[in-house]
Amino acid sequence: MTPRTPYRGFRRKLILALDVGTTYSGISYAVLDPGQVPEIKPVTRFPAHEHISGASKIPTIIYYDREGQVRAVGAEATKEGIFETAEDEGWVKAEWFKLHLRPVNATNDTQQQVITQEIPPLPVGRAVTQVVADFLAYLVYCAEDYIKDTHANGPDLWASVCGDMDFVLSHPNGWEGAQQAQMRRAAVIGGLIPDTQVGQSRLSFVTEGEASLHFSIQNGLPEAVTKKGDGVVVVDAGGGTIDISAYGRTKNGGRETTFEEIAPPQCHFHGSVFVTIHAGVYLENFLKESAFQDDIEHIQRCFDKTTKPRFRNSSEQQFIKFGSTRDNDPSCNIRFGQLKLEGSEVASFFEPSVRCIVNGVLEQRRQAHRPVTHVVLVGGFAASDWLFARVLEALRPHGMLVVRPENHVNKAVSDGAISFYLDHFVNSRVSKLTYGNFCHIPFVETDPEHRSRMNQVFTSLSGHRRISDVFDIILPKNVQVSELKEFRKPYFRESERRIDFQKATFVVWGYRGAIEKPRWRDVDAPFFTEICTIEVDLSALTLQPMRSERGMIFFRLDYEIVLLFGLTEFKALIAYRENGVEKRSQAKILYDNS
Repeated sequence: MTPRTPYRGFRRKLILALDVGTTYSGISYAVLDPGQVPEIKPVTRFPAHEHISGASKIPTIIYYDREGQVRAVGAEATKEGIFETAEDEGWVKAEWFKLHLRPVNATNDTQQQVITQEIPPLPVGRAVTQVVADFLAYLVYCAEDYIKDTHANGPDLWASVCGDMDFVLSHPNGWEGAQQAQMRRAAVIGGLIPDTQVGQSRLSFVTEGEASLHFSIQNGLPEAVTKKGDGVVVVDAGGGTIDISAYGRTKNGGRETTFEEIAPPQCHFHGSVFVTIHAGVYLENFLKESAFQDDIEHIQRCFDKTTKPRFRNSSEQQFIKFGSTRDNDPSCNIRFGQLKLEGSEVASFFEPSVRCIVNGVLEQRRQAHRPVTHVVLVGGFAASDWLFARVLEALRPHGMLVVRPENHVNKAVSDGAISFYLDHFVNSRVSKLTYGNFCHIPFVETDPEHRSRMNQVFTSLSGHRRISDVFDIILPKNVQVSELKEFRKPYFRESERRIDFQKATFVVWGYRGAIEKPRWRDVDAPFFTEICTIEVDLSALTLQPMRSERGMIFFRLDYEIVLLFGLTEFKALIAYRENGVEKRSQAKILYDNS
């Protein structure tokens, strides 16, 4: 690994990485002092967690009271007596709320239904952005408390940086611009940044897959990857999602450690909470109409906290300790407050996640732009010895070596997010869908596909026959894109009224289906989704009137849609020429979060 260089800024700066996970969340940070080499540090002490030495994460839980005020967060929401207090005072618990941000198109309809049924609803009257905002604000409070307590002159250090901190927020590979926009809104609501151009520039995003790669680089990638340049699949197995990405080392500008993404990244809803959900379904059936039917939720929680993380052997019987010695029912395999399960049954709860990882890794290898030989497994779920052993066993016959970094795998994302900010090892990424624009093209009488769509044929203001609803590809799927490379396509618009161009909107579409070169909106229609709308103020643009062959006066705007995909955030703008000089719009990108 190339040694990190000293910070070249002129004044001290603080970088905070906030990893809001489905079940657990963590914080890492770096204090940048001029002339000093930055060091990544984790927050390892939290309110109500002080007794746990080196605790690196807290539960992603918030309790709200009847007035919607935050009453307990993180470890405070799980301390003794809080459940009874919440019951007595009518508090509402928000958990797994990150999954309410998920893109609708990220899963198939059946899985979408399962997730919707199983994830707890948001508190009444509380939007997901507000809940995320409350949690982000709490994480910043925890970071402030920790830094003030653990650093020399901590209060002075915090006072010197708190008004100008940079933040890195991580998110699953499947989150896109719409989800990033919601997280930006949450950061503003939570008081992390002001809603200004300068404030927004202090917030950046990184996928959990890319953050995990950065963590792995810092904590020992296999030599075949760092020296020989073999491809590596990084699997971030978390609470809600399993994010799978593939990378390979490059030689770039003499710098030793740079990587490129070599396959479209994946995101699957098969994280550790779904093992608990499968256990809950089993318990619902097994304890139906028994004396313990009302205890199922409690038994499921006990499984989640003890049986699940300790599970190692499918041939040994497993036990869920949930009650006292007075709780007995031989017909339900319950004795002395313990429910007995066959190891094979517990293994079946894990199996969908195991299959997901194995199939995902093999698909990454199939699509990769170079040979892949190694798999690095990180994330909180990766700490499961059973999961690791099953994935290792399944991938070994395919000639793939699976490793887990020795250091805390559950801190991979937050530590890696800081490394992303400081080291920026990845310089190109792969498009995970086909991007384009619906437009109209000249009608060709001899083309059978054109003739079959006569209802889409029209005569333009300039007097030419054209056909609409044609998908024009700007960037195909599975193409490697450098960070600064632009993709652009020319289009035009015509209107009888100049005023129609004052505030123009342009839509960028994505295609998520299996057709390699989609062409028509009416073929595989459900797989076309609106990515974003670009809104541009063109009121200052001078357009000269034109005359058609029929003598009609009209206005025409020639423009190009310019897209940048190589960054961790999607960028789009409109380019046009005025007096022979290219101008670029100050575009506003809008997302439909409905």
